[in-house]
Amino acid sequence: MSTGHDTADPLAAADSLNRQLRAHRTEPAASAQLEALALAVSANQPVLLWGEPGIGKSAGMEQLASRLGVPLETVIASVHEPSDFAGLPIVGDDPAVTGVPMAPPDWAVRLAKAGRGLLFLDELSSAPPAVQAALLRVVLERRVGSLTLPEPVRIVAAANPPSSAADGWHLSPPLANRFVHLHWTHDPRTVARGMAGTWPTVSVPVVDPARVPGAIARARGAISGFLTARPGLVHHMPADAEGRGGAWPSPRTWEAALRLLATAYAGGAGQEAIAAALTGTVGDGTGIELLSYLDQLDLPDPDRVLADPEAFALPKRGDRQLAFLTAVVSAVQSGLTQPRWEAGWAVLAKAVEAGVPDVAAQAAVDLAALRDPDWPVPSGIDGFLELLQLSGALPGGR
Repeated sequence: MSTGHDTADPLAAADSLNRQLRAHRTEPAASAQLEALALAVSANQPVLLWGEPGIGKSAGMEQLASRLGVPLETVIASVHEPSDFAGLPIVGDDPAVTGVPMAPPDWAVRLAKAGRGLLFLDELSSAPPAVQAALLRVVLERRVGSLTLPEPVRIVAAANPPSSAADGWHLSPPLANRFVHLHWTHDPRTVARGMAGTWPTVSVPVVDPARVPGAIARARGAISGFLTARPGLVHHMPADAEGRGGAWPSPRTWEAALRLLATAYAGGAGQEAIAAALTGTVGDGTGIELLSYLDQLDLPDPDRVLADPEAFALPKRGDRQLAFLTAVVSAVQSGLTQPRWEAGWAVLAKAVEAGVPDVAAQAAVDLAALRDPDWPVPSGIDGFLELLQLSGALPGGR
């Protein structure tokens, strides 16, 4: 007896239902973790998303790839061998002449052909140490076998905490120190709205080219000033295995923090996203100190000061003085002309007038090194002549 619903394919209606359930819309919504992910991806820093299974890490990557308009290649790290990332040897006609190239896997070839994209390394903490070691070259050098991934390819990984991962491992310190670590959580209200068919969209910071020189100068001044004031935080590897497998400060991660901060300044990223990205790079304790320092720093725009150095008053605090003068020299370097170089000396002269020439000593040496041999020595350099002659930055005096 026919029910009236018989079809040639008994699963066709079910497949249609599933397709309709997958359809959804997106809406702008504030999400610090999504914005922090987009900030790190914009800065081209490898990202590691930490979160419990099933909370949407993969879905977030699919949405980000769609938002950026780039292909997404997902690789489950835990089911691969080291050779899958180091490459498999291919013996040619004469290995003594041509060598033995290492063949890359198909996903790497697809990304190389596309020239851009997102490489998503999932279940990283479930990969054994040998596989993690092989991944070092992928993350650091962008090399997969004999193939080099194009610079526009971004790398994002995901991991479950070892306590909740099947056969979980702590990340090795060399691998962990190459990532921006972001904690991926779920918002019950967002999930409930998603079940109704609407998910938040990823807001990607758009770098304004006109703001780039000033953003770089501000970021250089801030990070350099902080590390000068807190030299003990330049490198501090945690003693425990769990801490070493997360974010901690090192020269490598400070360089990543510099790139993140410059990208944030140039792209107008929100404060919560900046905080998540920076603490995920240099660690919670160090990151909180850095954020407090940035909050109190409030550096003036170095380009505006260079345009009218006489109207500028040197900050009272020593750490702000050092950070700002470093930013000024970086701003001069990014757009080097004789008038800007001379304006830089007018700014540094403020330190002599304030009785703190030692604060500007390194900035003076760096600024002198930018001088074109045909440029005359400005009067603002007088307070640093002896220092510059001793350092060799100003040979032969005036």
